[in-house]
Amino acid sequence: MNTLSEPATGRVRHVIQGNFLVSGDPADTFTTILGSCVATCLCDPVAGVGGMNHFLLPEGGPGQGDLLRYGPQAMELLINELLKVGARKARLEAKLFGGAQMHDGLQDIGRANADFAHRFLQTEGIALLSESLGGRQGRRVRFWPATGRAQIKLMEDYARIPQERPAPFKSAPPDDVTFF
Repeated sequence: MNTLSEPATGRVRHVIQGNFLVSGDPADTFTTILGSCVATCLCDPVAGVGGMNHFLLPEGGPGQGDLLRYGPQAMELLINELLKVGARKARLEAKLFGGAQMHDGLQDIGRANADFAHRFLQTEGIALLSESLGGRQGRRVRFWPATGRAQIKLMEDYARIPQERPAPFKSAPPDDVTFF
C-alpha cells in the first residue's frame, strides 16, 4: 500500500493498479491509466484534501490475493486515509473513471466495476459529481487532490486498431531441425 498523506513537493504521482494515494498539497497531481479498472477520485474541498484509488475487480476477499485489487477494500482504505488527514465523510465529493469493455467475448468486468462504484457511493452517501465510465476506450486520468479538479484523455478505441497478425509459417527445408 502506498499512501501520501504528508504535504509533498508538487510531484506528479502515478496510482498503479491495486493502490491509492492521498494528499493535501495543492501542487500534487495524481495520474493513472484505466481500461476496465475503475479509479475513484474523492475530495473534501473544505479541508483541501483528496485521493485516488485504482481497483481491478468489484468483489473479492481473503485468500484471493491483494485485497486492494478489489473495490470494497480499495474504497474503504481510501476513505479512511482521507479521514486521517482531516477530511469529513459528509463533505466528500466523488468522480469516477474507467470501466471500459476492453475485450470482445469476455465478461464485462468494466461494467461490474462501474456498477459496484455507483452502489458503494450511494450506500455511503457520498456525492457523485461526475463520471466517465464504460464504452470501449481506455482513459488517462489526471487528478488534483487538493481541489478535486480532474481531467481525462480518451485513448484510441482498441476495436479500430488493426490487430497484428503473425506471418504465415513457412515449411522448413528438409534439413532443418525442429525443437519441441
